Amino acid sequence: MQNFIVTLSCQDGLGIVAAVSQIFAEAGLNIDESQQFSDANSGMFFMRIGLSLQNELDRPAFDKKFSAVAAKFDMNWKLVNAAHRPRALVMVSKFDHCLVDLIYRCQTNSLHMQISGVISNHQVGQQWSENAGLAFHYRPGGADRRAENEAHLLELIETENIELVILARYMQVLSPELAAGLAGRIINIHHSFLPSFKGAVPYSRAHERGVKMIGATAHFVTPDLDEGPIITQGVADIRHDMTIDDLIDVGRDVERSVLARAVRLFTEHRILLNGQKTVIFD
Repeated sequence: MQNFIVTLSCQDGLGIVAAVSQIFAEAGLNIDESQQFSDANSGMFFMRIGLSLQNELDRPAFDKKFSAVAAKFDMNWKLVNAAHRPRALVMVSKFDHCLVDLIYRCQTNSLHMQISGVISNHQVGQQWSENAGLAFHYRPGGADRRAENEAHLLELIETENIELVILARYMQVLSPELAAGLAGRIINIHHSFLPSFKGAVPYSRAHERGVKMIGATAHFVTPDLDEGPIITQGVADIRHDMTIDDLIDVGRDVERSVLARAVRLFTEHRILLNGQKTVIFD
């Protein structure tokens, strides 16, 4: 038994579902799961289909037929083998709680991905990485070494066939060129419920404002800092007597769960971009 996932998006119109369903039937693919969404504001149609096949898929024949339908509807689409585990790079700075959580979830098969390596501008996560048998790349330096460090990152992405870069509390700002070049492939966890408290030290600013809830946001990275399409968010209640350290401790729990959920959605091909927003088929 083989399992596949097809995702697609195009301008909404009559006959899309019928056309793609016909191709699946001709290829012997059974539809096990199907989710779709029509955006009344943008006029876009989005769909995710889970498929199964008893025999081998004739991929060239399938691609030829589906490409013809895709051209008719001006459709963006892809078919992936559901068994494939995407390869990821995790980037981290001084705080390694999200890194440790991702490592554990991968070791327990809670996340359907492979961590190829860890990149950090500090050495805090080195022991965790090496204990897990992961390559650790120490790349110190700030803005003056950004071009060199980003060249190293791009080289790793190429040589290691990286499909996802995870900024697990990586506190260096990426260049607009890198963010644009890897659009839809970099997920960041921001320790705030965006759009509130963008930028640096959000917990301190939240404490100063006396908030009653704090949150975390996982989003795609774009050239505009903390403005990328939001994937997942979470919140936790805060009491008036909590210190900044208390807020940080509560916030780290939220960060871990929010980032892990966003990564799971990505690796299971449940996120489709809709302009500055996302469609989530969970």
